[in-house]
Amino acid sequence: MHRVLKHWPIYLHIVGLQYMELPPSTSTPVSIQILPDPISVFESRSLRAYLWAMSDLLASMTRRVIRIVNGFQPETLVPRLGLAVIGQQSEPETGSFGPLISVVLQGAKELVVGDRRLPYGAGACFCATIEVHTSGCIVTASPQKPYVAVSMSLDQDKLAELLASLPQLSVSDEATTFAAMPASRQLLEALDHLIALLETPDDIDLLAQSREREVIYRLLQSAHGPMLWQFARQQSRLMRVKRAVDWIKVHFDQRLPTQRLADMASMSIPSFHRHFKAATAMTPLQYQKAVRLQAARRLLLENVDVARTAYAVGYESPSQFSREYTRFFCVRPSKESSQIGRLPHVVHSRGH
Repeated sequence: MHRVLKHWPIYLHIVGLQYMELPPSTSTPVSIQILPDPISVFESRSLRAYLWAMSDLLASMTRRVIRIVNGFQPETLVPRLGLAVIGQQSEPETGSFGPLISVVLQGAKELVVGDRRLPYGAGACFCATIEVHTSGCIVTASPQKPYVAVSMSLDQDKLAELLASLPQLSVSDEATTFAAMPASRQLLEALDHLIALLETPDDIDLLAQSREREVIYRLLQSAHGPMLWQFARQQSRLMRVKRAVDWIKVHFDQRLPTQRLADMASMSIPSFHRHFKAATAMTPLQYQKAVRLQAARRLLLENVDVARTAYAVGYESPSQFSREYTRFFCVRPSKESSQIGRLPHVVHSRGH
């Protein structure tokens, strides 16, 4: 195990996750080896070959996506599949998306969900099992080496259907709904097979469902597996919190009935608040505010005036609405119509 761990920084570099390598202790004596350990040499070469193969696969997938699309395309001919090729860094932008997975093939991105910061880069997979409200920016991209990513929306019915045919996985009942982790080679290959259908559109109707199923299967085998099991289990703590989330998304313009939401989740109010925050990185009130302001942004895009928009999404005071909107999006709602045309993620976060 220690031989693998000493190469861990190389792996983290390839998957784009941050790491810090501590300098060697000056008190450690320097050992003299006349002959190399043949097992160490074999394992090092084997690991280097594996890491090189992962890098080669990411490069191959990147070239394929660049051939297919230029820019942000949240929907393609393959159902639930989205692609992004963006040739510059971006300023922080606020949006919402999910449930989905998003894999970075080249470049790097940083997301902020509530009070959690998630930097991730090439080879990392972000997974969200409910709609999350984020602020995100592309931190590594250039015209010569653009940021490249692929996303796939998660279909709960397809996931549940696949889980029914698999052995039950023993998982914690903690309500985790999003995470960024290294993607396995098997998951990358399955995604590559799905993307490849865009180069042979006549095959999509026949093969897309089976290849999407393969992606979900590989995702279940990955580090994201326990989270997806929770997403599909109707009586898990996560799914009980999700009932409250779904209610807020539909009734965001109403007062927040905390006791009713706690009853929906079959929890006491303190327990509900604790598990809601664990699942969404927000309090119920913060989540409702994010949903309200995203809805307001869509109305402003349709040229609804500020006062009518404020009342439509549940605010009693247009001035309070303007203050909170400006704080959330860093632009005044009265100026939004001139800004929103250049923001490609009114609902979705740019580049997933």
